[in-house]
Amino acid sequence: MPHTGKPHRVALLFNGNKIFDREVMAGIAAHLHSTRAEWDLFLEEDFRLRLHNIEHWQGDGIIADFDDPCVAEALTGCRVPVVAVGGSYADDLGYPAGVPYVATDNAKLVKLAFDHLIDAGLHRFAMFSLPEAPGNRWAQEREHAFRELAGKSGAHVEVFQGCATAGSSWDEAVQGQIAWLRSLPKPCGIIAVTDARARQLSQACTIGGIAVPEQVALIGIDNDPLVRQLTRIPLSSVIQGAQEIGRTAAHLLDRMLHGVRLPDTRILVPPAGINVCASSLHQPVRNPYVMQASHFIRQYACQGIKTYQVADYVGLSRSSLELYFRQEFGCSVHDAILRFKLEAAKAGLRSRDRSVADVAQQCGFLTTQYMYQVFKRELGCTPRIYRDRVLGESALPAGAG
Repeated sequence: MPHTGKPHRVALLFNGNKIFDREVMAGIAAHLHSTRAEWDLFLEEDFRLRLHNIEHWQGDGIIADFDDPCVAEALTGCRVPVVAVGGSYADDLGYPAGVPYVATDNAKLVKLAFDHLIDAGLHRFAMFSLPEAPGNRWAQEREHAFRELAGKSGAHVEVFQGCATAGSSWDEAVQGQIAWLRSLPKPCGIIAVTDARARQLSQACTIGGIAVPEQVALIGIDNDPLVRQLTRIPLSSVIQGAQEIGRTAAHLLDRMLHGVRLPDTRILVPPAGINVCASSLHQPVRNPYVMQASHFIRQYACQGIKTYQVADYVGLSRSSLELYFRQEFGCSVHDAILRFKLEAAKAGLRSRDRSVADVAQQCGFLTTQYMYQVFKRELGCTPRIYRDRVLGESALPAGAG
């Protein structure tokens, strides 16, 4: 039976330019669609967070991103129920007092990335973080978790915070990243505290001639689809449980709106998994020409490059490069290009945002029919069946067969 009472007026204080915030809001929406809760939602039409006079807002409840210290300060002593979301803290004093808090588990995010790099056979590790600032406390928590893991494993690690990037300091930032990358012993696995930071580092590797993932295996955190489209080499990333955070926060606020007191309730939400792509698939390569060629292929395979262009890039005859590839990988250069295009197509099909034809074009297949042939030959199914199979499996609850 539909709810017939007056809808609750709920404000969402988030910044929609952050993938974490967008996914949390998607989780809030999922909660509302799956329950009989009726909320009138108040948020900026451009999804930006503006706090001016928020203390005078006449509503029933608020869900807010407390990673921004200005938000926490503005809502101190708020007269309506507030549910906070944000990052977890190793020290309990990091959490706001008297406010229910739903957190992404920073320690587990980093551990999942760290274990993935270990499984890839790496023994040297580094982290690309953010400069220390009140609004970056979550990044410093990820640094802390990284150092803790490294200490337990006995691995030597490096942490580089770089600088905050702006149009006036892009060149300085990139040169600093390249200098740091060159100083690291290779091969090295690097965890970036966000996908945006990982994208910057991937670009610095390309500019600095550092092979990804042979010399540097790279993994980010967020699984941001926009960042993936802006990165030449497909980026591995830890998937935050942000939608689950949104659903949990909405559930808590719903209870508070019905009179339940939840002071200092704290819920940590683990990551949802890893989207493994080329950037972290480290494979030891002995031949420097093959390493160079592989790096070139990862950047340009989807632009339709041919074997002779790869050979020209590394400065070898086509026959010599083919020989080296067969010695290293047991396949031809053409096969290596095709494998990369296939992996890119598989990644592109893991959502329904793009048509099969668009994926084929963006991954460098001359025709959709040719991509169908490759999928049938290599995977035994069509691209559409592959998409349905992958999306069907991802929709299963944890532990489902």
